[in-house]
Amino acid sequence: MDDAPAGLDTTTVHPARRYNYWLGGKDHFAADRESGDLIEKAHPTIRLTARENRAFLQRAVRHLAETGIDQFLDIGTGLPTADNTHEVAQRANPAARVVYVDNDPMVMTHARALLSSTAAGRTRYIEEDLRNPGKILAHPMLRDTLDLDRPVGLVLVAVLHFIAEHQHARDLVAELLAALAPGSHLVLTHGTADFSTEQEKEYFRQLTARGASDAYPRSHDEITEYFTGLHLLEPGIVPVCAWHPATDDLPSPHDIAIYGGVGRLGERR
Repeated sequence: MDDAPAGLDTTTVHPARRYNYWLGGKDHFAADRESGDLIEKAHPTIRLTARENRAFLQRAVRHLAETGIDQFLDIGTGLPTADNTHEVAQRANPAARVVYVDNDPMVMTHARALLSSTAAGRTRYIEEDLRNPGKILAHPMLRDTLDLDRPVGLVLVAVLHFIAEHQHARDLVAELLAALAPGSHLVLTHGTADFSTEQEKEYFRQLTARGASDAYPRSHDEITEYFTGLHLLEPGIVPVCAWHPATDDLPSPHDIAIYGGVGRLGERR
């Protein structure tokens, strides 16, 4: 993509555009591609990782919609591709309602694609940052679309690993979950170095130190902490390709390097 919306800084890498590049989309700029290529040198199967992460999102949303969740809050949605959250949810339940949140101004230029909806359902987009959960939860568009007194599917897919401090990331998740009703679910994926070699870890550390990578991989134990107080659905927190896979022919955890899980919020004591 060569033309950019007015006022958009195309020299600063944005995860949504870089992810779009890995998925084979067209909504990215030279800085996004350069960053994406550097990360691909450290993790040559990053494009496969992006596709498997996307497939996990679709399977998890479909599962929740088929089991009665009809409201979704998708934070860090990224640029629209095939089978977005609302399309998957409304295919299972045409009355499903979805609110998307992202901080990339380019996503706003594609909001028309995100805002398409079934006649019975509803879809809205908010331009805001995960780091501001209070603003997200208080936004009039969210309050007009979702009923927070009823269960919600909170989708945090491939977004928390852009929060540098683990405790900060934990606090953000906790604040969002605290606003949701019992029976709500957390759908989460997060990059990991658990399956990386020491050489790969060192190269990635160098990329981060140079500012060429903005992701902070975390361990299985750390990712488990996001689900504190939730009941994990089977098979728990696993490489995304292993969460209710559509095939038995799975890529290796090393090649995917991203965990996924779904947890249910129980009654508060």
